[in-house]
Amino acid sequence: MTINQKQITPYLFLLPAIILLGLTVIWPALQAFYLSFTRYEYDITQAPEWVGLANFQRLIADKIFWQTFRNTLIYLVVVVPILVFFPLGLAILVNQKLRGISWFRAAYYTPVIISMVVAGLAWKWLYAENGLLNQLLKLIGFSEGIPWLTSPNWVLFSVMAVTIWKGLGYYMVIYLAGLQSIPNDLYEAAAIDGSDKLKKHWDITVPLMKPYLFLVAVISAISATKVFEEVYIMTQGGPRNSSKTVVYYLYDQAFRNLEISYACTIGLVLFLIILGLSILRIILNNSSSIYS
Repeated sequence: MTINQKQITPYLFLLPAIILLGLTVIWPALQAFYLSFTRYEYDITQAPEWVGLANFQRLIADKIFWQTFRNTLIYLVVVVPILVFFPLGLAILVNQKLRGISWFRAAYYTPVIISMVVAGLAWKWLYAENGLLNQLLKLIGFSEGIPWLTSPNWVLFSVMAVTIWKGLGYYMVIYLAGLQSIPNDLYEAAAIDGSDKLKKHWDITVPLMKPYLFLVAVISAISATKVFEEVYIMTQGGPRNSSKTVVYYLYDQAFRNLEISYACTIGLVLFLIILGLSILRIILNNSSSIYS
């Protein structure tokens, strides 16, 4: 079977991107996978020493890893439902045909374009002991402020608030694109049948937005498992590892403790988690398309 020029040409156009992707993504990923089965730390000029499953045995017995895993899981459980449903309400709100509604859309989307460094520093000042939030609490009658970033009971939820604040506008735009593809005739027919106001969104909007809901759920879940910038800027993982996530723990091991192999092991576990979420998204998306 001969291959003609038309069959080869598309692959020739893709070849530069494939080479670049292989050198910057695939090859480093394969190296990280290999290093997770070796001892490669401190003196990185020495060749890696093969240790088999020793890093995974250490990971299973690592209390700090399981604490960071628990923090990441809490992040998923709290942040993802909020970022799935609340932006849908915002999208419905800004999808109304009202004068000046574009300004509201811009206001909700503004946090998305703000750098996380700037946002993290701004929220850190707001959360400070004498910051704006505690000053407002004192004005309304609280004798003492809340230790937003210094209490193990508060710090993780304080960081979550920044993640939610940054993500609302992004997911709102995704929903807004879906809402604008729904014909108005459906809402008019629903109004004739007695489905009006909030009920019409439950009967029409939510069923037709299921693919977008699944998409946002998986994207926000993957983002929640990779939270790093907020923690690095605001808390450095403290106090007592109470705000440290799996990604931040990986960073600690790789760049502070120079335990490269152990960091690669943590990264492999994180990769498997994200891969599982991606597969779940594909399954849910296929099932929703079947039943729709």
